[in-house]
Amino acid sequence: MRREELELARLISQPACDPSLWPLDQRTIFLNHGSFGSCPRPVLEYQSALRERLERQPVQFLVRELEPLLDEARSDLARFLGAPEDDVVFVSNATAGVNTVLRSLKFEPGDELLVTDHEYNACRNALEFVAGPSQARVVVAEIPFPVRTGEQIVEAILSKVSARTRLALLDHVTSQTALVFPLHELVSALAERGIDALVDGAHAPGMIPLDLRKLQAAYYTGNCHKWLCAPKGAGFLYVRRDRQQFIRPLSISHGGNSPRTDRSRFLIEFGWTGTWDPTACRACPKPCVSWLLCCRKARRQS
Repeated sequence: MRREELELARLISQPACDPSLWPLDQRTIFLNHGSFGSCPRPVLEYQSALRERLERQPVQFLVRELEPLLDEARSDLARFLGAPEDDVVFVSNATAGVNTVLRSLKFEPGDELLVTDHEYNACRNALEFVAGPSQARVVVAEIPFPVRTGEQIVEAILSKVSARTRLALLDHVTSQTALVFPLHELVSALAERGIDALVDGAHAPGMIPLDLRKLQAAYYTGNCHKWLCAPKGAGFLYVRRDRQQFIRPLSISHGGNSPRTDRSRFLIEFGWTGTWDPTACRACPKPCVSWLLCCRKARRQS
């Protein structure tokens, strides 16, 4: 075995960080952060302190203190995602983000909604749900597996585009097959044809670098409870500025008729959708991103 292979084998056999910093069962080698990541103890302690603060003065925390706290967290997360901070809002998870976009948009009979046969089942169900009442048609692009090149993915998807295609729901990293779709090529090619992309990026944050400014998808949603190791209930929805007027939260609340003019209607409505526990979102991403950087530094030094 070559020296490089031996070194790779050594790195793979060692944890990137001290396993005791996670509350995981030490008898188990936990690899499935792609379903539900475990949260490091320091992040859980940070969230616990936030909950204590909330419960000491619930009205003061939720009414007076919460908005600037979430603004700071949203700014940090947007920077990590390579997105303008006013284009990112918190949602509970990527499935909620996909539903938010699909149930905000209006479709007409005969409109075509494009998806692939690798799409996550929950989001495929959401697509079928909105297509039914509007008599839109779900069109499925079959992606070969195993796939040899990104071009095969692009060709398979674009071959299903027609003059009636309104929206394409695309995974960034597919749940069932772990393919990384060539999103830049796909989003650009679809945009040239007048088609918006809704990206289900559930698995991408913390796994692969993101630059949403450069990607320029109309919509992108993702989870922070997977590879970012944030608390459960922390997800995000990015909506490009020119599409924000069309997108409303799943729960319409006080923001629907707020007289405020100090921020966009998009931020006002998503900033408060009813009483909730906001500590997961506040705990993301500052301690989580710091944790990732710490782990990567430890791995480089090992």
